[in-house]
Amino acid sequence: MKRPILYHPDPRLKKTCAPVADVSDDLRSLADDMLKTMYEAPGVGLAAPQVGVLDRLIVLDCVKEEGEKPRPLVMFNPTITAASDTLNTYEEGCLSLPDLFADVTRPAEVEVAWIDRDGKEQREGMDGLWATCVQHEIDHLDGKLFIDYLKPLKRQMMTRKMVKFKRELARG
Repeated sequence: MKRPILYHPDPRLKKTCAPVADVSDDLRSLADDMLKTMYEAPGVGLAAPQVGVLDRLIVLDCVKEEGEKPRPLVMFNPTITAASDTLNTYEEGCLSLPDLFADVTRPAEVEVAWIDRDGKEQREGMDGLWATCVQHEIDHLDGKLFIDYLKPLKRQMMTRKMVKFKRELARG
């Protein structure tokens, strides 16, 4: 089931999410809904708080090449266990801030540990778009948006655009 995505500013997007104690059928179903929502948006990542659920769960799939097999990842309690000193700047966007983009600098490579949908521990090194995306989504679990990396004036400008966007949406 496709779920509605919360738009900034929404207080739920600024909250720290609770760790998942046990991977239940309900949480697996939520992960499936999140993947469907992400693909239809379309996006390459989605965090549970973006659909109003304050659990440490993210989904991502950074395969963008035409004809390449999708690689959906479901991560419960993801943590970055190592990060490179080498940095990468990538123009980031967010499904909670549609049509707004800005350059964000993050570690170019990270190692991530998480629990998969079967309750098994996983660990993987990521680089490129995968590294950027997983860091962006984990930030959501800590109540942080990509605009929080920007200078105050640019962040305020984007927030004002989102307030106007939400007002127009509400009017229908």
